Amino acid sequence: MSEPERARPLLASEERAYEETEKVHIVGVDEEDGADYNDDELGNSPRFSWKKLWLFTGPGFLMSIAFLDPGNLESDLQAGAIAGYSLIWLLMWATAIGLLIQLLSARLGVATGRHLAELCREEYPTWARMVLWIMAEIALIGADIQEVIGSAIAIKILSNGLIPLWAGVVITALDCFIFLFLENYGIRKLEAVFAILIATMALAFAWMFGQTKPSGTELLVGALVPKLSSRTIKQAVGIVGCIIMPHNVFLHSALVQSRKVDPKKRFRVKEALKYYSIESTGALAVSFIINVFVTTVFAKAFYGTDIADTIGLANAGQYLQDKYGGGFFPILYIWAIGVLAAGQSSTITGTYAGQFIMGGFLNLKMKKWVRALITRSCAIVPTMIVALVFDSSDSMLDELNEWLNVLQSVQIPFAVIPLLCLVSNEQIMGSFKIQPLVQTISWIVAALVIAINGYLMVDFFSGAATSVVLLVLVIIFAVAYVVFVLYLISRGLTYTPWQLVSSQKVTERDDE
Repeated sequence: MSEPERARPLLASEERAYEETEKVHIVGVDEEDGADYNDDELGNSPRFSWKKLWLFTGPGFLMSIAFLDPGNLESDLQAGAIAGYSLIWLLMWATAIGLLIQLLSARLGVATGRHLAELCREEYPTWARMVLWIMAEIALIGADIQEVIGSAIAIKILSNGLIPLWAGVVITALDCFIFLFLENYGIRKLEAVFAILIATMALAFAWMFGQTKPSGTELLVGALVPKLSSRTIKQAVGIVGCIIMPHNVFLHSALVQSRKVDPKKRFRVKEALKYYSIESTGALAVSFIINVFVTTVFAKAFYGTDIADTIGLANAGQYLQDKYGGGFFPILYIWAIGVLAAGQSSTITGTYAGQFIMGGFLNLKMKKWVRALITRSCAIVPTMIVALVFDSSDSMLDELNEWLNVLQSVQIPFAVIPLLCLVSNEQIMGSFKIQPLVQTISWIVAALVIAINGYLMVDFFSGAATSVVLLVLVIIFAVAYVVFVLYLISRGLTYTPWQLVSSQKVTERDDE
């Protein structure tokens, strides 16, 4: 098989993440006129270009927002308040693990010209892909509840309590219309808005960092010296569990297709992967710094205090205000602005991810605004119920957040395992299949993440199963869960596209 043929995706698809007219065109930018580029290993390839890097910049920063959503911020502040600076090293390595998974997702999208949900539709039989789709939608709804509630909390703070939680949910739900409006002006305009929101988070939390003045020495020691105790194990699991968001794995494989890259030309794919790797690394470096700001602020303010165990997203701002007072611009409002930027940006990317997940798995041919409304409606109804029930209780909101974190943990294998199976397969990836060493590292990392989240699930459900009936239900769910995970792994070991099998059976019947 020739290199161009091996680089060509195996299957074609009707559904596309972006139309050709929507994509950013990069070929020819900052390249020599008449240059002869080819796919040979020793052939001529385009030189590095800062202008091209700028044009490729965007998808990685949209992806990085999932590392900064309100659920992650709550995990950061609780880690800082309870564990001090001691888990910063874990935050750093968890971000590195997240980067590896997201780079594999980008590799899949660039090399095949299709995103993860589309490929899952072709790889798995109908019953399995419907289970994967439902799991992806549940994960998205769970993440969306955290993000919308986070925004609503920030709006309630900024309005001095005049706007209740449920009204903040309604306001935040309208962001899908903002998304649709911006998308009409092109992907680069949408990316610019996200850049502004990330900059807002960075400035808000950097301001808090400067105002509270955490210890630089303790920060450095926390980043370089691994330390873990029985008291901080729950926060450690929370940090790792919040880093890999299932819907974000689907999202990044689609976002990278917003640039015009010909998957039939090997040197163009290699070039795109190079720029996306640089851009994604930079984006997650920024997200790591922002997460460190939040962790160290709460480590400085509340580590070792009597209230450390009671701090959550809903009351964190008030605790900061009580400790550091007003000033020219009260720290309560700085915190709320940062949380609002995190919530708004993550809910919009959630709407974006919902479009790709639904369109990819179901191959729906419908207008984007209809799909966005369906995606938003699926999430907003349970979020509104949550807002009405939990509005008056900060502790109940924190307990809900624990349930939602477990929900995310349950879904992780259903995104990561199909991704690893696909990027390891030459029929799908051609010459861009990941090498055996990378495969080994990726599976070890995936197993580690799944095991850590499995610990979180076991710990949570062992406390929740307070009766025999609940215990039986948990056992049944656990058995079914493990069987399906093993099935996904086995499909990766014995790859045959499901639609190809179906078409062969039809052909055999016709021949008879």
